[in-house]
Amino acid sequence: MEEAEIWIKKADEDLSVSQKLFTLDKRIYNNIICFHCQQAVEKYLKSFLVFHNIEIPKTHDLAKLIKLCIKVNEEFKILRDNDIDNLTIYATDLRYPDFFAGDMSFEETKEAIEKAEFVKDFVMKKLKGV
Repeated sequence: MEEAEIWIKKADEDLSVSQKLFTLDKRIYNNIICFHCQQAVEKYLKSFLVFHNIEIPKTHDLAKLIKLCIKVNEEFKILRDNDIDNLTIYATDLRYPDFFAGDMSFEETKEAIEKAEFVKDFVMKKLKGV
């Protein structure tokens, strides 16, 4: 569990940053918030994989990570069904002005935080149930 706990701690940091920035009245942070939400989800998924001794790929692609998690526990299909993998764009395209122009809306940002919180709760329940 030790290595998984390290991943969880890092994920918690990303999620906490997102939640704190969201409380500020500065919409200039929306892109940063969405980026950290994707990072949190990625790290929660990797914590689950590490816990189950699955070699984690060096990827930001949440669809790939969710697919690996499903191989361990089919209940992870709920993450795919809830479009959690759509957060991947925040780790890649959002960081480069050539690919993405503009800021995330308040609603998109709120949804990213809600998805990250959902994944945290889901993964933590799965790790405690082992």
